[in-house]
Amino acid sequence: MERPGTGVNQRTVRVQASSKSYDVIVGSGLLASLGGLVRPVVSNARKALLIHDARLPTALVESCGRSLTAAGCVPVLQAFEASESNKVLAQAEFLHTRAAAARLDRHDLVVALGGGIVGDVAGFVGATFKRGLRVIQCPTTLLAMVDASVGGKTGVNLRHEGVLLKNYVGTFHQPELVVASVDALQTLPVREFRAGLAECIKHAMISADWGDPGLWDWTSHAIGAILKRAPNALVELVARNVAVKAAVVGSDERELDESGGRALLNLGHTFAHAIETLPGISPDGDPVHAPLLHGEAVALGLQAACATAVALGLFEIAEAVRVRNLLEEAGLPIGVRRLPPGERVLERMASDKKSIAGAMRLVLPTGRGRASVVQSPEPTAVIRGIASISVP
Repeated sequence: MERPGTGVNQRTVRVQASSKSYDVIVGSGLLASLGGLVRPVVSNARKALLIHDARLPTALVESCGRSLTAAGCVPVLQAFEASESNKVLAQAEFLHTRAAAARLDRHDLVVALGGGIVGDVAGFVGATFKRGLRVIQCPTTLLAMVDASVGGKTGVNLRHEGVLLKNYVGTFHQPELVVASVDALQTLPVREFRAGLAECIKHAMISADWGDPGLWDWTSHAIGAILKRAPNALVELVARNVAVKAAVVGSDERELDESGGRALLNLGHTFAHAIETLPGISPDGDPVHAPLLHGEAVALGLQAACATAVALGLFEIAEAVRVRNLLEEAGLPIGVRRLPPGERVLERMASDKKSIAGAMRLVLPTGRGRASVVQSPEPTAVIRGIASISVP
């Protein structure tokens, strides 16, 4: 379907989770019509706490606010400084107090406008204020559109013994609606846009078992148009990636399937979580550009996962090369300087929240478009994977 007046296709993907079903609308120019999209879904909402990334253009935030107002839902605008260090309980508590000051009740909304950090925090606030308000996710980064805004994971980080533990405090709380307007990606900094492509490549690496066996080849062939941010290519990219994630979430909403299901979405992430908060690590070796963005860490994690899988005899070298080449073509890092010794990174990986009874669980590629959960992988193979991303 083409959105009238834009020349850009519009797609709607249905997420059917066990707790709730909802639509993800993908198109262009959608945020200016936010109120009209929200009102049919939440007809009795009177107010909305609109939590937005402080870096977003004022005009975009105000446009969303006007649209909500026109639909009879009074917005309470609240800027949020989006960073991993700011994604903590203290900030969530502050946002709870803003919701209380606005006298939001159980019929009202929390609207998340921004990237994955904003979506996680706003979703957590919505899930926990008065035991749960309805949430509208409006992702403005590629990473958030294809991953963080879909599936209902919310949370904040926990600082423990000097280490920032990613998403250790959180809950599952599905949104009522996701509005992904790809025109928001046109002004996204190049580095952030490319970081989002890491999650797209991850989805392509598992897509064969989740309804889209052609996603890998399409992504590989369309990468030029995607990097040019051609609107219809972006709509296709976002919609197909959301459909893969929706299929996974629909099969295993709360990640209870230890052998697959939603756990497969963690491909590359155990490595990524261990390295993305390390000080001084940057994609180009310049400490000024540290820390790594989440998507950059995921790209490194995908490379390390491929190398680990090759070392374990689970993945063909030729397929690992294809992944490496696509990561490079997307402008993502495949190696970094100043990485600690493999044994130290392995220790950090062992504390990942996905570990069970102290046993590491790694998602590793096993074929084109396919991956599996590997319990307690051989440490030497994991260290070889880490070594594959360590640049002297």
